[in-house]
Amino acid sequence: MEKLVERFIKYAKIDSQSDPDSNTTPSTEKQWQIARELVKDLKEIGMQEVEIDDKGYVYATLPANTDQDVPVIGFIAHYDTAPDYSAANVNPQIVKNYDGSDIVLNKEKGLVLSPSYFPELKNYIGQTIIHTDGNSLLGADDKAGIAEIVDAMDYLIKHPEIKHGKIRVGFNPDEEIGLGAQNFNVKKFGADWAYTMDGSVVGELEFENFNAAGVSVKINGKSVHPGYAKDKMINSMLIAADFIKAFPEDETPQTTSGYEGFYHLHNMKGDVELTELHYIIRDFDRQKFEDRKKFFKKMADDFNNKYGKGTVEVTLKDQYYNMREKIEPVKHVVDIVKEAMIDLGIKPIVKAIRGGTDGAQLSFMGLPCPNVFAGGLNFHGPYEFVPVESMQKARDLIVKIAEKTAKKFGK
Repeated sequence: MEKLVERFIKYAKIDSQSDPDSNTTPSTEKQWQIARELVKDLKEIGMQEVEIDDKGYVYATLPANTDQDVPVIGFIAHYDTAPDYSAANVNPQIVKNYDGSDIVLNKEKGLVLSPSYFPELKNYIGQTIIHTDGNSLLGADDKAGIAEIVDAMDYLIKHPEIKHGKIRVGFNPDEEIGLGAQNFNVKKFGADWAYTMDGSVVGELEFENFNAAGVSVKINGKSVHPGYAKDKMINSMLIAADFIKAFPEDETPQTTSGYEGFYHLHNMKGDVELTELHYIIRDFDRQKFEDRKKFFKKMADDFNNKYGKGTVEVTLKDQYYNMREKIEPVKHVVDIVKEAMIDLGIKPIVKAIRGGTDGAQLSFMGLPCPNVFAGGLNFHGPYEFVPVESMQKARDLIVKIAEKTAKKFGK
């Protein structure tokens, strides 16, 4: 457990924040530091075929230690951290034997990790909690997953009595900006299936996610001196207001949950002549997802009929799809995780992700890839924390999945 904590803290302290405005891969130069550190660590524990490509993707192999013909499985995690909160000078703090009281993160800023606001803290009384000092995020998303995978491989190497097939591990940049799977070499990885260790609380197992699309809406107006604008000016902002109001008020992120989809206006800017609206569309059901895209096109047609041709321009771009479509035909990749959890006394929490994951994109690239818990909570901000015992359970689960795969599918 001490080594696992040591690994995590070392990775957490490396600033590896990604940048959505970059056109390079990795999107930031600083991500190379942790990538190279991972190469070094993987070689030190005895992994084989350790390599890093020109995009910063790290791959390695743990050879099989059984003569049986066992499917090749993989474990994947991303090493970048979210761009929406500082990842500089991360200073992890450790609370041993947590007593259920408030944890003062930063007295000067008045930041307190309190069970009165975060009641889930009560679930970790008596455990060891790693948290931030209030000046940055922690980076448990997904450096907890990285530490767990490395530690699990180290454990398997040191315990050859645990029989397993060939295991591939992969660490990638830029997941937080939606590009983690973009340059992942599925063919080179060579696994029959894999797992992203990128979930939250113990027991989480996810093989459903949103279908997703981004929508750019341009509303064209006509700017005329306001003193002479009668029957001439077309104010794009006012048309935009009507456009926004035409959407269902109860189909937004703040009014939906579970399997309910939504339209989300997340950015807008404009003046009289041009207003731009940026939406995302999300839905678990593929047909409903397609219907939501059609709704945008119908809106554009309706507004162009009302205000004139070319007033509204809509551009849609699919982002990712529900991985369930690819996982259901190979449901054994999920079943084996459930069985491994039960063996370890972990209650499986099978739920849908109200978001996306590298695993979704990888599944559609030919690598079925459910998502498994890594243990962290309150990601992407100063209130982020991770119980050490949760990381340990994730590490043990990786080992158990490898062992059960060999027993169940070995020929």
